[in-house]
Amino acid sequence: QLQASGGGLVQAGDSLSVSCAASGRTFSSYDIGWFRQAPGKEHEFVATILWSGGATYYSESVKGRFTVTRASAKKTVYLQMNSLKPEDTAVYYCAARTTTTPYTYPDAYGYWGQGTLVTVSS
Repeated sequence: QLQASGGGLVQAGDSLSVSCAASGRTFSSYDIGWFRQAPGKEHEFVATILWSGGATYYSESVKGRFTVTRASAKKTVYLQMNSLKPEDTAVYYCAARTTTTPYTYPDAYGYWGQGTLVTVSS
């Protein structure tokens, strides 16, 4: 299982780090993606980190502000969010990629954790 945590209420311009922890099975050989879902909207790709080589990719909306990293034991993935904006408000989910579908698509991921709510006030 995957479990996202660390969400909360912050002000615009603040920073926040959310984490994704694995339990029950190892996800060390999976690409891990972060998605978010705002009320009434579809899942939106945020970032991904590849298990092989650790390359990272970001959506244009968060590039330069968010950073995804993976602990050396590959059991926890972090999403550091800086310069937060009200439009970043959403439930953030982490997921493990299980298909060859491009990593920006939710369908690429077969394991999803429960989300964590991030609220950014203006």
